Amino acid sequence: MTNNNLFFIALLPPQEVQDYANEIKQHFAENHHSEAAFKSPPHITLQPPFEWQVDDMQVIEQSLRDFAKNQIPVPIILKGFGAFSPKVIYINVIKTPELMTVQQYLMTYLEESLRIVYPHAKNRTFSPHITVAYRDLTRENFRAAWPEFEHREVEFKFTVSQLTLLVHNEQRWNVMTEFPFG
Repeated sequence: MTNNNLFFIALLPPQEVQDYANEIKQHFAENHHSEAAFKSPPHITLQPPFEWQVDDMQVIEQSLRDFAKNQIPVPIILKGFGAFSPKVIYINVIKTPELMTVQQYLMTYLEESLRIVYPHAKNRTFSPHITVAYRDLTRENFRAAWPEFEHREVEFKFTVSQLTLLVHNEQRWNVMTEFPFG
């Protein structure tokens, strides 16, 4: 029997941005009965969840280390809120060339070096975002919450200098390893 875990790869914002995103998640929990977003730290997903054998961790970690050392820190701009109606509300991440490039490089690299493929990525453009409410946000609560956030202003600018591998422990996503850029 193989011992597989679920993993995903992301960019994590600095603590002040995580604190802000967690305050918004708390608002959704208290006012819109949506708590699912608390199951992971605030993040920008680069590689969606995939299965990997736990006894083969050194392979993926070495591979990500090699990838990261050839990347430069990524400037990130968060501006306003967005939605994937009728279930998801998020902090909008501007599609900068640097962010789009590192995501595309990572997807290609993982497919070529580790055979990790996210089939939907072939048909969808990358839409970077930091989720603050999803899955357990009902359509009714979405309709109530979206007008409140649709025009709300928020802006953060920062640079992320590492890739983060997160692991699922059957209840939530946790940071497993960080891989510095450059």
